[in-house]
Amino acid sequence: MSVLIGGGVAVLFGLIGLIIWWRDFFVLLKGGIPILLLLGGALAVYVGIDELREKVRKGKKRSWTRPERSWKRQRLKRKNTAKSLKR
Repeated sequence: MSVLIGGGVAVLFGLIGLIIWWRDFFVLLKGGIPILLLLGGALAVYVGIDELREKVRKGKKRSWTRPERSWKRQRLKRKNTAKSLKR
């Protein structure tokens, strides 16, 4: 219950402060948005590069394991188990 009351008081003080310091809020917002965009863009580039590296790694692993052969092996195993179940 005390958290609810504290939250309500904080919202009330926030609204009062926003009304009183409206111009200062916009100055802060104008200065903060470009910084947030730069940091967010840098993070997106980093994550994109990391995903590309991951795809390259997975592509190399697939070429070494030859999934088409493992698919054929699984198919043969299924046929053999089906034959053994029929007997």
